[in-house]
Amino acid sequence: MDDDLRERVERAAETSALYNALKHDSDAQVGAIMGPLMGENPEFREHGSEVPGVVAPVVERVNDLPAAERRERLAELDPDALAELEAEDEADERELPDLPNAGDYGEIRMRLAPNPNGPWHLGNARMPAVIGTYKDRYGGWMLCRFDDTDPETKRPDLDAYDAILDAIDYLGFEPDGVIRASDRLETYYDHARELVELGGAYTCSCAAEAFSALKNAGEPCPHRGKDPETVRSEFEAMVDGEYRAGEMVLRVKTDIEHRNPALRDWVAFRIVDTPHPRPEAADYRCWPMLDFQSGIDDHLTGITHIVRGIDLQDSAKRQRFVYDYFDWEYPEVIHWGKIQIDAYDVKMSTSTIKELIERGELDGWDDPRAPTLASVRRRGIRGRAVVDALVELGTSTSDVDLAMSSIYARNRELIDDEADRRFLVRGGVEKPVVGGPETAEPPIHPDHPDRGTRRVPVEGAVLVEPDDVPANGKRVWLKGFGCVRHTRDAFEFTGDDIDAVREEGVPVVHWVPADGSVPVTLRTMGGDVTGRAEPGIQGYEPGDVVQFERVGFARIDGVAGGDADTSEERRVVAYYAHP
Repeated sequence: MDDDLRERVERAAETSALYNALKHDSDAQVGAIMGPLMGENPEFREHGSEVPGVVAPVVERVNDLPAAERRERLAELDPDALAELEAEDEADERELPDLPNAGDYGEIRMRLAPNPNGPWHLGNARMPAVIGTYKDRYGGWMLCRFDDTDPETKRPDLDAYDAILDAIDYLGFEPDGVIRASDRLETYYDHARELVELGGAYTCSCAAEAFSALKNAGEPCPHRGKDPETVRSEFEAMVDGEYRAGEMVLRVKTDIEHRNPALRDWVAFRIVDTPHPRPEAADYRCWPMLDFQSGIDDHLTGITHIVRGIDLQDSAKRQRFVYDYFDWEYPEVIHWGKIQIDAYDVKMSTSTIKELIERGELDGWDDPRAPTLASVRRRGIRGRAVVDALVELGTSTSDVDLAMSSIYARNRELIDDEADRRFLVRGGVEKPVVGGPETAEPPIHPDHPDRGTRRVPVEGAVLVEPDDVPANGKRVWLKGFGCVRHTRDAFEFTGDDIDAVREEGVPVVHWVPADGSVPVTLRTMGGDVTGRAEPGIQGYEPGDVVQFERVGFARIDGVAGGDADTSEERRVVAYYAHP
């Protein structure tokens, strides 16, 4: 490759790296720009084996620039590319559609209806993110109603009630009201009694299989014609606990020949022998099914708009039968598709996560490998970032994918300015340093010189990551220290100025002192990673977020080890957030 071609490769690589870094608000990656670079410049292809070696140091230089300088440099190299980026920045983000018939209501009233069978995974966060956003848009009212009327199959977790309210707060919202369905059994009983009086319900003792056969054939249950007095008496016996599970149910009388068998005479109440875990509800045995309980509560709390999964379309249809008996107006309904996420090896399922925790395969709900709100929160990801990414998915009836990169990009915007920079070396290789200053002074934050520098002692030797050790005779720039040449298994200070990086492509690497560095356990989605950080890492409090340069953002969690009876060092534990 001649000098002219090398210069053109460097210029094209710099433009691509700048564009890539600014577009994704992160460091550019050689792999990400190689494809477009070669595709847009066919003359580079015959030198394909040499191009990566030219591109890599260019990318390193770009990644070492503050965001403002990246933008200025791209304006010099390719103003059209910068204009394209700025147009994207200014484009309106996809917003949630307006609520149907919102103008017909004096107040928009919506509800969250979590089942408290465990803390929330990321998919659960979609409901509060969207409903909370609608509440803010319309100046509306939001209820958190715990639908906890299934003491057996989806048995409530007593800790989940507070965990869910805490998660809503983390996302940046506050319910205007909080109720537990398990506190409202007498209300449901009263409405069931009224429904019986209206001729809209009957007690049924058919075996489940027998009723299913009749229902599918469009034939009425033999109990359908019971006189109201008998129905009232048998329902009161259900309430009094005189039947065992499976012996008697209360059914809503619908259309036995309805084209959808799922809507034919559905169960409103059943007997559950398993006591509810809440002491206040432990004595009840006659429990409403969700469609009955939810329908009654939506009316009594004045809900105007319901958001629910498209897989629950039949719920609205079942509830409309009850609303028709009571002559109530049904709320507006928005159905959406399922949310999917593929960034985790663990399934986004409350029961699955709970089982893995019980088996010891996850450390808890905030294990970084778990796709939960507790996990991303402990990693230092702001609730606002989660909300913005979820709201952008809209309310389409199609299934949608939640990209963690979308959450990361939004979180990066929120935390980058305040996150101090620090060095963390993984799998460090020790190299003596010959010559140069005794202390390096890299900036605390490259975009905020007013925040000063941090003092990192060299102390005669440094640790660098294995991939950053150059070939013998080659140079690297130890960030904040200067240029060194790798000779005789040592780093010899050469005294070069920064032009060695800008003009000669000397790679910039991070490092820590071999003596005085601090052991760190970095907890990641892929498991724990160990390394050593510069001494200043010990000055942070749990909850502080730093950026480990060339590694990523992390939340300081605490300090472990260092027992006085052992030689174990005090170890900083940090949770990795994202690049």
